[in-house]
Amino acid sequence: MVEYAIIADKLTKKFGDFVADNAISLKVKKGEIFGILGPNGAGKTTLISMLTTLLKPTSGSAKLMGKDVIKDQLAVRKMIGVITEKVTMYPPLTAEENLMFFGRLYGIEKAELKKRITAGLEEFQLTKFRNRQVGTFSLGMKRRLDIVRVLLNDPQVFFLDEPTVGLDPITVAFIKKRIKEINKRGKTIILTTHIMQDADELSDRVALIDHGNLMACDVQSKLKRKLGKHATLEDVFIHYAGEQLRDETQKMEMAPRRGM
Repeated sequence: MVEYAIIADKLTKKFGDFVADNAISLKVKKGEIFGILGPNGAGKTTLISMLTTLLKPTSGSAKLMGKDVIKDQLAVRKMIGVITEKVTMYPPLTAEENLMFFGRLYGIEKAELKKRITAGLEEFQLTKFRNRQVGTFSLGMKRRLDIVRVLLNDPQVFFLDEPTVGLDPITVAFIKKRIKEINKRGKTIILTTHIMQDADELSDRVALIDHGNLMACDVQSKLKRKLGKHATLEDVFIHYAGEQLRDETQKMEMAPRRGM
């Protein structure tokens, strides 16, 4: 019997007359890496915000590890780790000070927290920078430290938003390797990215969202096979999303959020 980490049933979010997500239903298996793809303004951020309890759905429902994202928000938040494209760290504080701060917010006992910090810094090759101000770090170092932060609370489900964007090839390879290792520990990972190579290489399955609608959801090989022998995931993306630029659509999705 398949066990699911996330079950969304007709999940919908409206901002006035604008429908950001329209009756999206999907299931994410426990222990899989699930890619969510779509052009700017497609509804990806709104969907993730609902699944992580940051936005209340207009209608529909969703459960994460069996807990309702509306009725059991606190329980859901304790089981998730979220890494956004913008690194969540305080520049004036050192790496260790940042991790101590966030670890205490998680409610981790001090002695145990120090052990986890030491182990995390070692795993992500940041030990020698533990007493350096984060403001002096490169983007790649900040991204690695942000992952250490999320790991402190040992979440069951990770949400990674564009984890490799703007990074050099060596750092990209390092982070992708760590994502796979985290997944092997039994963790479920939700990945949003515009980099098709990352999505194809890391994801067990992908969902394509456009104009707030779920356009396709399957194993990449099956999606590509429908378009021809030599089709790529980028071909699949363009097939469902089209070639029209999305600058205006992106503004439409962002405008209602600013007014929340």
